[in-house]
Amino acid sequence: MLPIPANGQRLYRQVADAIAADIRRGVYAAGQRLPSERDLAETFDVSRPTVREAMITLEILGLVEARHGSGIYVTEQLPPSEAASELDIGAFELTEARRLVEGEVAALAATTITDEELAELNALLREIGEENERNAVGEQADRRFHLTIARASRNTALVGVVEQLWDMRYKSPLCMAMLERARTVGDQPRVEEHQRIVQSLAARDPQAARAAMRDHLGRVIEGLLEATEMEAVQRARAEVAAKRNELRRRAGV
Repeated sequence: MLPIPANGQRLYRQVADAIAADIRRGVYAAGQRLPSERDLAETFDVSRPTVREAMITLEILGLVEARHGSGIYVTEQLPPSEAASELDIGAFELTEARRLVEGEVAALAATTITDEELAELNALLREIGEENERNAVGEQADRRFHLTIARASRNTALVGVVEQLWDMRYKSPLCMAMLERARTVGDQPRVEEHQRIVQSLAARDPQAARAAMRDHLGRVIEGLLEATEMEAVQRARAEVAAKRNELRRRAGV
């Protein structure tokens, strides 16, 4: 079990650093399969999303790779040592923070939002749908949607916090890598969830607005979990398909 350090180091970094140290010490040899995600979560006494972030960190660092959908394996040739801390914050941790903060922001905004701001949000719903069709990188309409709600709260400190949380996703290589994997398997902002947020705000119902925002960002966390699982499965399927095509070509010789 990993104790939480006094310096507040993120849990995924602790897990990634501990496994990286074991790999470099030879506890896990080149080509060896790491314990399952569930087993690692029990060993380190952390959640499975934390283990998922740690595994993606190790993949980015080149220490491990997903292989044939059967698990995570140590790479055959280890790269030069690099600190996991350089990758900054992961998408699970960031989205959890957004869920807590933006839920309360939406509740406050429900008491002060104007008809003009509601009209702006409805226009942004259309833009989010258009960005989804283009598979646009960065989700700028989604960002403007959430910042419009923050501004509707009439609290400049909260606007700054929401803006900072959104900006963090663009500055963190780990977060960007996780979001890109999710986008690759088709996970995009869901217009209907955003529509429910707007409806709650239009009803001037703080409880409903809080619940709609928290449900939306909770779904984002679930989507990230599903997407990172699907990414490994799709990689395995692609490798199997390539092998099948190779065998077919050889059979025709």
